Amino acid sequence: MMISPMLSFLAPDRLWLLLLIPALVVLYLLLYRRRAQRRKKQYGRSMLDFVVPRELPWKRHVAVGLSVLSLMTLTVAFAKPKSTVEVPRERATVVVTIDVSNSMMAQDVKPDRLTAAKAGAKQFVQSLPPKFNVSVVEFAGTATILLPPTTDHGAAEAAIQSMRLQPSTAIGEGIYTSLSALAEAPPDPDNPNSKPPGRIVLLSDGKTQIGRPSAEAAQAAKKQGVEIYTVAYGTPDGYIDIQGTRQPVPVDRRELAEVAKITGGEAYRAESAGELKQVYKDIGSSVGKVKVDREVTYRYAGFGLVFAILAAIGMISLGARWP
Repeated sequence: MMISPMLSFLAPDRLWLLLLIPALVVLYLLLYRRRAQRRKKQYGRSMLDFVVPRELPWKRHVAVGLSVLSLMTLTVAFAKPKSTVEVPRERATVVVTIDVSNSMMAQDVKPDRLTAAKAGAKQFVQSLPPKFNVSVVEFAGTATILLPPTTDHGAAEAAIQSMRLQPSTAIGEGIYTSLSALAEAPPDPDNPNSKPPGRIVLLSDGKTQIGRPSAEAAQAAKKQGVEIYTVAYGTPDGYIDIQGTRQPVPVDRRELAEVAKITGGEAYRAESAGELKQVYKDIGSSVGKVKVDREVTYRYAGFGLVFAILAAIGMISLGARWP
């Protein structure tokens, strides 16, 4: 039975008992060798050996080996092993923050970046657990809370749909405003003294042009324990037409990746509506689950029991042989 290097224990001090097992194995080998030598000196090889087959040593060794495995696994079980598993999160507050700067009118993503982003964000909101609070923030040169945290996900979808293009880009202001939105999250009715965890899902295609630096805002989020999941949306070939002049608006992934890294979140990229849908699905899985420690003593106790039963069968089989 292999013990995973990632396995941890609630009572690790009990693992010291494993040191007794090598000592028991050495003791068994010494006793077996002494017994074999004594029998050889006393009896030698008699006619009975040709009539009654001798006990096969390997069967005894297998039975002892199974007993040792049983001791090992039961000792591991005695140390209360635990494993990290993902379980659905019951409550949380998610701020959906979307860039509505003019570059989002680029049509490298059909029908255009903003329209596709709104459709993906609405599907994302629909996928969140009903008890999750959802807030909606838009940002361009400034940032605005379109909807404070609420469990009314239909209202969140309506707020997303209401977004309109505006000039300039201020990612840092979008983050600060999202943190303000999180501060408005209502307390958990079942546990008023406990604040539900907060996450920001920020979609943008550009880099900061105005306002406070995004790295500074990310540090503020980190201090509050808020992870930011960023989505760099668009292609390197995106452009918009301004009075008949084509202006390139390539997606800038570096700044968003840095924001996610600072806060301990994840940085994603999407170049199509299909990719964005998958990104939002992945983010939904991340924010909708929480890792918890679960005791898994039963696993090792079960293996120990199986080894013990097999060892007992082996010893019974040996005991039933004609001496």
